[in-house]
Amino acid sequence: MTEPERNQLSGKALEAYDRMLEHVQSRLRTVQETSMETLEEEIDKAIEAEHELQEMTRDELSLLGAYLQRDLEHLLDFVGETGEGLAEWLQLDLSLLEQRLTERLLSIADQTMVDTLALRQKLESHEAGQYISGEVATAGMFRCLNCEHMLCLTSTSHLQPCEACGSHYYERVTSRWPIKVS
Repeated sequence: MTEPERNQLSGKALEAYDRMLEHVQSRLRTVQETSMETLEEEIDKAIEAEHELQEMTRDELSLLGAYLQRDLEHLLDFVGETGEGLAEWLQLDLSLLEQRLTERLLSIADQTMVDTLALRQKLESHEAGQYISGEVATAGMFRCLNCEHMLCLTSTSHLQPCEACGSHYYERVTSRWPIKVS
């Protein structure tokens, strides 16, 4: 399958992938020991089950099977290397889901109330001497709390996210000028 063809999976691809994953998961629960061979066999059975639905071509299902095998092998490698489980492997995905859910909930909430709560949280949560991007600050030197990149404001400005790492948190850097000895 050429690169453009890979991007032309039918609209049923996501649902089929999820069904195939569910099929493999339910079958692997009954197996005593999971090996790569067992995994490949169960993926082939999931492909056959999807093929019977006749929603996708054999090539599309084979490609989905390859994607599924790649993801499951990555999970098994992760578990083998770290001893961690599925929750840790999915941590990034879970945080993305939380972000999407938050965005959806905020889109239907009263925006004035959301803004008021956000401001109250900003005021309560950061320590004296800490600055958050978006805040107004007068001229001076600021150090990123994440990467220590320095930001110089020459006039009162809105703090921007760190240009080096994208962090939003700063501290003001103050020091006295050395005294000149005449």
